[in-house]
This record gives sequence, structure tokens and C-alpha cells, in this order.
Amino acid sequence: MRARIATVEAGGRQVYGLVVEGGFVALSDDFPQWPSLRAVIAAGALPELVKAGAGRAVTHPEGSFSHAIPVPDAEKILCVGVNFPDRNAEYKDGSDQPKYMSLFPRFARSFTGHGNPLVRPPENHTLDYEGEVAIVIGKGGRRIKPEDAYDHIAALTLCNEGTIRDWVRHAKFNVTQGKNWDNSGAIGPWLVPFEDAAQLDEARIVTRVNGEVRQDDVLSRMMFPIREEIAYISTFTTLVPGDIIITGTPTGAGARFDPPKYLKPGDVVEVEVEGIGTLTNGVVDE
Repeated sequence: MRARIATVEAGGRQVYGLVVEGGFVALSDDFPQWPSLRAVIAAGALPELVKAGAGRAVTHPEGSFSHAIPVPDAEKILCVGVNFPDRNAEYKDGSDQPKYMSLFPRFARSFTGHGNPLVRPPENHTLDYEGEVAIVIGKGGRRIKPEDAYDHIAALTLCNEGTIRDWVRHAKFNVTQGKNWDNSGAIGPWLVPFEDAAQLDEARIVTRVNGEVRQDDVLSRMMFPIREEIAYISTFTTLVPGDIIITGTPTGAGARFDPPKYLKPGDVVEVEVEGIGTLTNGVVDE
């Protein structure tokens, strides 16, 4: 099993370490020079962290901590939209694959951690799910070549890129306000170190709502592969360690059913990729 590196809330403080059988091994106090996982990543020290936690006793048993976003202080969280062929067809506008990828930012406050509920706001009840793979940048850079892109990935995680659908339609070219409601999405449950291309090239993403499979596709079908995402994004902005790129969701989101199947309190959403894990979140009203 690959190492599972997480940030958790325990005893009124945020700590990082390893998720293991039976609970969590806190390692933050062993590395005061690195106040967060972002700092660990910037130092290229994820392997050192994993080595330090090997064989250590559980410091926080299961049930004594809650998951936070693995990198809670990322400088940038950028999302790639409409990145599977079937998703493009869902728009029914007759358009072919676009020449350039669609991008939008999300703020850390719009995400919660694994096991915590997504929050449906009172202003609008069109809360939807989008299961995605997220990559975490390890080595920064500008104008990164596609063939070099994987050298810049430190770790992988999962995302439920929750969306208030009606609010993405408030403007002609802007989805930001529908994508950034507090605690409307989730990232986690942990980081898995990136070791080889097969982790991404052969990955299958499955999203379930209350046990029903809603999304099921393979990353190899992306219109804009992850190598191209890193290259394109780094053309206009410098990527830095800890940045998160949320890579795109398959067809099957709730808005595309007739009638739509939006999330409601009591629902449970699972996003699963073999080799990374399962991100699970309930739903509550604010």
C-alpha cells in the first residue's frame, strides 16, 4: 500500500502525518521547520516524512480526529472544466473539442475534508457533485514542457468539485461564483506520493451517490491530458509547490439527469480511484 499523507484536526490544532491501520500518526512536531504539508512538499521532503512515520505507533486513534484539506494553504487551486468528450456533448451546442481548455479558480475555503459534510446553502439548492483526480505540484516552474510535466507532480489526491449549478449561470463567461460556496466541495482524503505514470494514465474514476454509480470513466479519455494541463497552465502563471490542479470530471453529474438529481441533506457521495483511495462526504443544510 502506498503511503497516505494527511492533514487532520485534532485536539484543537491542525497537524500532518500518516494515516495507518487504526488511526493517524502525527509527525508535525518532528519537523518544526515545516509548518504545513505545503512546506514539506516545497522542501521535497515527502519521502523523509514517510520514512519517519514507518513503524510508529498511532498517536490519534480512529474517531479522535477529523480530516482537513491535505494542503490547506495552497497558493493556487485551479480547475479544468468540460474535459471529457461526453461532458462536451452534454452542452448540446454542436461544438467540437475546444482548442483550449476551460479553467477557473477555487478558494481553499470552498472545500472541506474527507468525512465532513458538504454544505448546501439556503440561497440555492442546486448543489451538484463532480468526482475528479487532483494533482499536487511538487517542483515549481514556468513554461513546463508536456514531456517534463510529470516530473513536477509530488502527489495525487481526490476531489468532489461541488457546484451550485444555478450560480454558474449568473454570467456569460464566468462560473467562479457557482464554484466557491463555503464547504461546497471536498479534497482528500490524503495525498498519495506520485511515483509512476501508470498512476494517472491507467486511472479509473468512479463517483457514487448513496451507493449508485453516477460517474465512471478513465483519465486516458480526457480531451486535455494532465501533461497538457500542467504545460498550458504554467505558460501564463508560475506553478509553485503545493499548487493543486483539479483535472476534470466525467459525464454523469446530477444536473444532466432529467429531472436533475441534485444533492440533498442525508446523501452520501463517494469518489474512488484505485491506488489513491475513496473520498466520502455527506450533505447537510447550512
